Amino acid sequence: MDANNLAGMAEYLLEEIGRLAQAGATFGLISANTPHIVFDEVASQSTIPLISIVEATCAAAKTRKLKRLALFGTRYTMQATFYPKVFSRVGIELLLPDAKDQDYIHDKYFKELVSGKFLPETRAGLLAIVDRMKANSQIDGVILAGTELPLILRDSEYNGIPFLDTTEIHCEAAVTEMLS
Repeated sequence: MDANNLAGMAEYLLEEIGRLAQAGATFGLISANTPHIVFDEVASQSTIPLISIVEATCAAAKTRKLKRLALFGTRYTMQATFYPKVFSRVGIELLLPDAKDQDYIHDKYFKELVSGKFLPETRAGLLAIVDRMKANSQIDGVILAGTELPLILRDSEYNGIPFLDTTEIHCEAAVTEMLS
């Protein structure tokens, strides 16, 4: 993703959502976390309602009464404001891994996970970050804000810390919308 072309990303997404609407879709979703950088802009111009992966994840965290969540994802997602903006509205604090750990997560995401490499040592490295954040920041959950992260962190929790799989949560929100 070219972080310098957010307008181009928004335009592309709007065109594709328009195609879905023309085909009869009554709602849409952007099924990845990082493109939610432009979600508000796209949603405000979309001809059909959009379900936000961030809003759906926030609702799931609130239902589980989680208050201090670590945010794992691409560097773009971890450092952007679109997750904290939504979560802060309901009093949920998001905590980021330290800079070195953000680099680790981002690098492993793009150099391994995206290409289907799920190495035990990478899983161990990610779980070590969870352990450090639990000890140092008293997190009570981890948002897996990258579609490949739940493929390596398969469990629903680790060491008493629940993992929020944003992809699964987003799909559940879409099914709920379809059935309503």
